[in-house]
Amino acid sequence: MRIGLLTEGGYPYVSGEAGLWCDRLVRGLEQHEFDVYALSRTEREEAEGWVPLPPQVGRVRTAPLWETTDDGAVHGRRARRRFAECYGELATALCTAAPGGPGGPGGPAGSPEGLAEGQSALEADRFANALYGLAELARDEGGLPAALRSETAVRALERACRAPGAHRSAREARVPDLLTVAARLERALRPLSLDWYEDDDLGSVDLCHATSGGTAVLPGLLARHFCDVPLLVTEYGVRLRAHYLTEPDSSPAIRSLLASFHGRLAAETYRRAAVITPGNTHARRWQERCGADRAKLRTVHPGMDAAPFAEAGESPECADPRTLVWVGRVEPAKDLVSLLHAFAEIRRAEPAARLRIVGSPFGAEGAAYLAHCKGLAAQLFPDEADGPHAVGRNPVSFEETGGPELPSRADAYASGALVVLSSVVEGFPSGLVEAMFCGRATVSTDVGAVVEAIGGTGLVVPPRNPRALAEACVALLRDPERRERLGAAARARALELFTVEQNITAFHGIYLEILSRTPVRRVVLDDTGAPLPFAVPAEAHVPGRWSDPTARIAAKGGTSPGPSPSPGPGAVRSGPGWATDGPVRAAAPVSATEGAAR
Repeated sequence: MRIGLLTEGGYPYVSGEAGLWCDRLVRGLEQHEFDVYALSRTEREEAEGWVPLPPQVGRVRTAPLWETTDDGAVHGRRARRRFAECYGELATALCTAAPGGPGGPGGPAGSPEGLAEGQSALEADRFANALYGLAELARDEGGLPAALRSETAVRALERACRAPGAHRSAREARVPDLLTVAARLERALRPLSLDWYEDDDLGSVDLCHATSGGTAVLPGLLARHFCDVPLLVTEYGVRLRAHYLTEPDSSPAIRSLLASFHGRLAAETYRRAAVITPGNTHARRWQERCGADRAKLRTVHPGMDAAPFAEAGESPECADPRTLVWVGRVEPAKDLVSLLHAFAEIRRAEPAARLRIVGSPFGAEGAAYLAHCKGLAAQLFPDEADGPHAVGRNPVSFEETGGPELPSRADAYASGALVVLSSVVEGFPSGLVEAMFCGRATVSTDVGAVVEAIGGTGLVVPPRNPRALAEACVALLRDPERRERLGAAARARALELFTVEQNITAFHGIYLEILSRTPVRRVVLDDTGAPLPFAVPAEAHVPGRWSDPTARIAAKGGTSPGPSPSPGPGAVRSGPGWATDGPVRAAAPVSATEGAAR
């Protein structure tokens, strides 16, 4: 089958966040064809180029979200009125009570809660109609990028905030807030203006697979709207949750309006998607809270390569029994301050214990946090010497992988008998899974999907509780047999649930499931000229000979055939009449080699 892979800031860019996962998926499903539609977030991503692409990638189309574009079209009076109506409806949907608030889901019909539920459904339809109305305007008239940046958009947003029924934070929005929100909406809605939604482009794929929510899913929604292409949405991190975590300094009005946009977009995405695949139960709960139907949800854990950690996992006895290891990206959310205070408690109970903090800072904030942690470690643990003539050293070391002592992350995990995670915010803990591949016992804070990942193979304590963290670590440091049992159980669990192979197998099955329930979007005729309504089921995409190769195909958009006479008594059909010899393509894919050379 032919898959349209939708990404934002990820594959196929070298510096993409989710590039590795997508690359493994594409390479693992070599029996399928992939067309990649990538949205880039920064100019740096574009400049660094793409990863090497496998032969099953037939076409790559990219569009920048960081660059302001203009197609040069100028709206006439009718188009301006049409834009004002659609954008006004979109702004009104954002300014009314947000889902989960006063206008959120409620009780039975007839009660105040039931009325609130009906109002929420009405606002969801208003948002969807406005969104698709803007996309249709861009397709028919062009000029949407300039219109989204115009004074008309800001005034429409202001009227919606001042209208009766707007929630309090929207009513408190000031002009700078409105300008900021309008600019952020213009950036988020840039995919509406792309020329990807034709029958020979996204309309020619069998399935759209969005690798994240938010802006990345907009091309999939429009392909479904214009061309009836089924949509699969995979989320390892929910965009609405990310907005709450990454907008702490914005004004309440900005945060509220943008959260309403992300919430409305998520609800529309979940409503239109054929299947939704959260990466963990934590993300699944967020999706259900945003309106996802449980019948559409299939949890598919991230696939990780276990091979680099095999040597460490098969030789756990090589670890230093007195060393604790923390591995990750240094930033405030990892709460290394609590870990250092917990280690002070551990040292009082186990004076020979050592702590290795392995990781590099993330951005300027991470660099400042790392400097603060180093200063705290020097204050809590003065350099110690084994004797009067020895050089003292700190029991806490800050290191990075890639050097002679720790060439890789596997070597970092292998250096200690116990791996610690002290985060206060976490999505899916990939670092913990790597430690599990290495057969190491773990002590973690109960955040995100930590409990789901480790199951019963590690100890879990509340976040921001150094004493509880210290007590759990001391208990395992003093019990090597228990550490060994937990490490072996953790490795077995990781190999069963979190490998690349299980991830690829799960998505292959989901692809076939969606295609088997999707009516064919192109008219296929048998040798007598009779139409075959479900002529290209999922089985037709599996390599092999499934039917009569002489079946005739009428591409979508051609003249519909008239009634055909029934075959006579002497007519004979060779092979089943419900399948063709291969997938039907509306256009040959464009080679991606030119783009990969950039």
